Amino acid sequence: MKKNKAVERITGDDYVAYLRVSTPGQVNTDYNPEGISIPAQREKVAERGQEIGANKVAEFVDPGRSAKTIDQRPEFQQMIKYLRENPNVRYVIVYMLSRFARNRLDDALMMSALEKLGVTLVSAVEKNIDNTPTGRMLHGMLAVINEYSSHQNGEDVRYKMGMKAKGGGTISRAPVGYLNTVQHIEDRQVKTVMVDPVRGPLIRLTFELYATNEWTLADLADELFERGLRMSRNSKYPERQISISRLADLLRDDYYIGWITYEGEKFRGRHKPLIDPELFEQVQQIINSRSATDERRREHFHYLKGLFCGVCLDQRGEQRRLIFQNATNRHGTTYQYFFCTGRYDHVCELPYLRTERVEEAIEQHYATIQFDETFIAEVREHMAQAVGSQESSARQLHQQLSAQLKALDVKESNLIDLASDGSLPQTKIREKLHAITKQRDRLTARLGETTQDLSEAAALVDLCLELLRDPQGLYLRCSDEQRRLLNQAFFEVLYLHEETDGELTITYRLQEPFAELQALQQGAELTSTNNSTPVLADEGAGGNALTALLANAWLAKGSSRACMVGAAGFEPATARV
Repeated sequence: MKKNKAVERITGDDYVAYLRVSTPGQVNTDYNPEGISIPAQREKVAERGQEIGANKVAEFVDPGRSAKTIDQRPEFQQMIKYLRENPNVRYVIVYMLSRFARNRLDDALMMSALEKLGVTLVSAVEKNIDNTPTGRMLHGMLAVINEYSSHQNGEDVRYKMGMKAKGGGTISRAPVGYLNTVQHIEDRQVKTVMVDPVRGPLIRLTFELYATNEWTLADLADELFERGLRMSRNSKYPERQISISRLADLLRDDYYIGWITYEGEKFRGRHKPLIDPELFEQVQQIINSRSATDERRREHFHYLKGLFCGVCLDQRGEQRRLIFQNATNRHGTTYQYFFCTGRYDHVCELPYLRTERVEEAIEQHYATIQFDETFIAEVREHMAQAVGSQESSARQLHQQLSAQLKALDVKESNLIDLASDGSLPQTKIREKLHAITKQRDRLTARLGETTQDLSEAAALVDLCLELLRDPQGLYLRCSDEQRRLLNQAFFEVLYLHEETDGELTITYRLQEPFAELQALQQGAELTSTNNSTPVLADEGAGGNALTALLANAWLAKGSSRACMVGAAGFEPATARV
């Protein structure tokens, strides 16, 4: 009775097509994004629809999903919803029953869902499947055969994968640090694995750094990202930093020492090991000795972190950062040094540099950015003149605007008196009062703005001059933290390279306004006679440049903090910049 009611709800002879493939490989094998299988199924289903005299009204495609249960097929669920809402659909046509279901349970559940709606399942290939007793028996037998075939194919694949693993072949996607590739041997194509020339050295470095027992997983992930390790992008994610959980699995993976694991068994792989067994075992001991509470971030602090290599460029054409590293020898002595990551790619000749040499080179370099006393005096004199002239103009403008506002007040009072006398029409008085209000707003806004106040900018420039009066002496008196802040305040970037005689030299770009002040000093030196005391010209480029510097002092790129340096400046008594 229920079946008859289900059949009676059908009002038409239309059909929907249900197409499906099991794996992504079946839809990524042709110029057509759908691959070859889906279009072939669609054509065969359309032929079957014409044979039974039905029109297609919808199509549902489950592409590239190996779904073992119905709830893993979203398009099938959408199709059932569509059938409930559209009683004009009498048939669901599939290419063949093996595309519809691969086991007896799913077949029974899916057929039950269709029968409750009064919809008939039609196979485009197996045309003897219908609602007769014989047809239903054949359907059941095919469901059993399809289930057997699916299980048999699975066993066959597992056996062949096991044989490949026993032979040392990689049976899945190679882990980060390796690349899946194809070798052409005579007339054969052999799928194999090669070391990734970019990520391979970084994976080796990963084990070496962790073996020092000075890195947490979080710190190591950050360090690897800074050194250029990027996880390959895929359909879901772009290139990205390695996650902590992925890094933890990587450090446990014995694939990197040449082993293949398949179904719990170990086989010696054909791929080239990236890590020595001794190093791998050392890493495993460190991992085993740590608990979750031990995995705290360990700061490898040095106030000169952030230096750049002055010798080589990275793949993007940019200078590489120098890395600060602690190294402990077999006697337990710890050494600190800087090195360029280009050494891992064999493209950089900058040697490993002990921190003492780098620190001394920076200390000596600070003497080269010192301002001349006469130059400082000349700049301060010009600033005083510029500020005085600006303040005079500002006072004059302030007086003019104040006078105009007073005149508007008088005019407004007169109009109000006229309104009370009734001498003028009320409409005209309101218009005039409105115009006065708008004019007053404009004048008030200008009075609040006036011209740009140069006094605060001059104070900032004056402080910069004072800092560079004796920068080396100031630097030597500072603590490590204060030196770091001074480097950030003075320099946009510092490049380090070694001359052929072994001397370390520094090149740099100053932050603003230090860079403009240095350019002014160098310009003044060029205009001085016989290399005598430099003098900043009263007129011309020097004076104009100084005026522009004062006007744009607050546009300089610097700290993200809102407030400026206080009266104490950068002296060692303060711990903040």
